[in-house]
Amino acid sequence: MNKVKNLIKSDAAKRLRRNHLAVFGLILIIILFIVAVFAPFIAPRDPYDSNFFRTLEGPSWEHPLGTDELGRDMLSRIIYGTRISMTIGFISVAIGILIGVPVGAISGYYGGKIDLIVQRFVDIMMAFPGMLLAIVIVSVMGVGLVNAMIAVGIVSVPTYIRLVRGSVLSIKNEEHVEAARAVGWGDFIIITKHIIPHCMAPLIVQSSLLVATAILWAAGLGFLGLGAQAPTPEWGAILSQGRGYIRTAHHVTTFPGLAIMITVLGFNLVGDGLRDALDPRMING
Repeated sequence: MNKVKNLIKSDAAKRLRRNHLAVFGLILIIILFIVAVFAPFIAPRDPYDSNFFRTLEGPSWEHPLGTDELGRDMLSRIIYGTRISMTIGFISVAIGILIGVPVGAISGYYGGKIDLIVQRFVDIMMAFPGMLLAIVIVSVMGVGLVNAMIAVGIVSVPTYIRLVRGSVLSIKNEEHVEAARAVGWGDFIIITKHIIPHCMAPLIVQSSLLVATAILWAAGLGFLGLGAQAPTPEWGAILSQGRGYIRTAHHVTTFPGLAIMITVLGFNLVGDGLRDALDPRMING
């Protein structure tokens, strides 16, 4: 069994390496990680340092991406924004996993009234557009970066519940699960040791895609003034602060917009590559 698993993993890795777009996306993500971790050493200036004599300057040797309306270095602010946006993406997805995976597993495993109640609740949540639901949650909890992360995480919960439930329904009657029941193992052990591990492939794919979505939604909340607040160098907040100068100093909005686009593109490319690499139908293909 372990040999088969290792073979599948090896084949999946080979398929992922042959996917040039996925490799390109992975390179983008690695670069973004490096920028996020070493932001204090990479950024040429303090992202909060203002110079009112050099406001809204275009790109130059001294300021490669120009300055904003307060004379702050745009390159430094975008570099520090990488750290914030990556943190938002991963924490939001972690919240979705921590809530959605166990709830989805319980719903699919026990079925009956529990499944009915959980799925009707999921239906209600999924009836709202994701961004609208995030705005409602932030409006109730209050504006701020932390609440924005929580809101985006809660919005991703129904997706994980549905994903894990569907996987559990197809796994719970397999022979290895029936064997675990026959030897007297409890439901908790069966769910955690024999069912959830078999859901990892779709969870990995979905999580890589949802990181991109979380970053995009958090930027949207920041742009609307519901997420990170000034002077925090978060990409959505930077866009919001610079929208009034889009005609006279377009670099204030162009560069953070490009940063969001590149980040979302990287995670989407990796997610698509992982989906193709981990697709069981491709193992014999």
